[in-house]
Amino acid sequence: MTIQANPEAVTVEALINGQNAKSLSQTAKENPANPSEIVGYFPVTTKEQAVEAIEAAAEAFKTWKKTDIEERVTRMRKAIEKIRAAESEIVNLLSREHGKPLYDAHGEIYVSLMWMEFACNEAAAALQADVQEHDHGKTILSYDPIGVVAAISPWNYPIALSTIKIAPALLAGNAIVLKPSPYAPLAAAKVAEIIASEFPAGVINVVHGGADVGVELTTNPRVAKIAFTGGTETAKHIIKAASDTIKDMTLELGGNDAAIFLESFDVNDERAMRRIVVSNFLTTGQICMIAKRVYVHRSIYDQFVEKYIEAANRWIRVGDPFNPETTVGPVNNVKQKDYVTGLVKDAKQRGAQVVPLGRILDQQQFDQGYYLQPTLVLGCDAHDPIVVEEQFGPTVPILPFDDVEQAIELHNESIYGLTSSVWGAEDEAIAVARQLEAGTTMINTAAVQGLDVRFPFGGFKQSGIGREYGTEGIRTYTEQHVINVPKMLDLPYIPE
Repeated sequence: MTIQANPEAVTVEALINGQNAKSLSQTAKENPANPSEIVGYFPVTTKEQAVEAIEAAAEAFKTWKKTDIEERVTRMRKAIEKIRAAESEIVNLLSREHGKPLYDAHGEIYVSLMWMEFACNEAAAALQADVQEHDHGKTILSYDPIGVVAAISPWNYPIALSTIKIAPALLAGNAIVLKPSPYAPLAAAKVAEIIASEFPAGVINVVHGGADVGVELTTNPRVAKIAFTGGTETAKHIIKAASDTIKDMTLELGGNDAAIFLESFDVNDERAMRRIVVSNFLTTGQICMIAKRVYVHRSIYDQFVEKYIEAANRWIRVGDPFNPETTVGPVNNVKQKDYVTGLVKDAKQRGAQVVPLGRILDQQQFDQGYYLQPTLVLGCDAHDPIVVEEQFGPTVPILPFDDVEQAIELHNESIYGLTSSVWGAEDEAIAVARQLEAGTTMINTAAVQGLDVRFPFGGFKQSGIGREYGTEGIRTYTEQHVINVPKMLDLPYIPE
């Protein structure tokens, strides 16, 4: 492959104590729609630089934790306005390095700013100390900042899943060291730099690099909390690495989210059919909370599949992320492309029917990039790998079920429990939802279409620990501190 020089290629550096830290080497980030094109360069941060970033954050924390909430919110609001002013530039960079269609990249900025604004609006109330006068005296419950936060963000929503950590951590009075994913490091680093420009030096630091940097962030005793979004297997290593220093953790991990279509679901509802298609293939299926396996009551199964294929063929247009016609772009990286391809191939070998969906807008471009044509998988067993594993790509299995109890059992036997959805008559759907083991269950919608940042988000079982978004997503960056002022200082059962 011939690498093309790109005069518009951007370069990001590590940000340590308010200054760009030069690196001895850089890594090129390719365009997944055209891997011969270099979008930009990011540094190979050394372990020593990671230590320097942690120490800078620890020093900045000493002063930052004493600032009042009004100052923190004011600074964050200024950062929000700067991000909004630079949105077009950020979106173009994100789309080019990630492979998201432009509308999808704008959507990520929309969700990011919506959360940051909510956090600014709610921070004062969420962090206000609760003072209670009672018969035994007075008790003060305060929400104190934890210290240095190591934030490790993934590649699928690099900006949203960085700001979901940065905003509440800083508003709560912490300092942070962010490590973006090497599969999508550029736009996330640019946004972090914009935010950092409104805060004192050292409050926000950004590092890049490989496993040695990740190990330092998870083992360094100065790091008080780890906020990680990513795969469950990686999280297991993080938990082990952090065990010696017993760090606080928020882990938002994998999900093999199920969509259950009840007998009462109207298969002729075109808008609903479009919603499930979008819930399967938005961001090329690379979303932790997307619907990855679909269970349909047998009485409507055949008609559902027919209407689903019609809806998918109307909505799915695979092509250049900068083409306004495109709804589905390339897979982000070749490793993920190979993984999804392997799952589909395995399903075929097991006897499943694989149905291609949508249109390829430009076959030549499709062939040169990390593209996969979205597929529907029919006739597979409920325990085939394509059903029980998180595909994280543009393929989805649809399976029939005979009764609701069977659907609930199939849902709950998964090791994951991030989100789920139930489709049908509202009361019936809610009754089923109450029996599902998932952090969030949506009714008659799924994935980002049903996300509400005002409420907590996280998973059951191996889908994570803790919650983000909502008031809980702010307080998760604090320690509860109880101050007791008792009236009775001598207890009656203690002798003189």
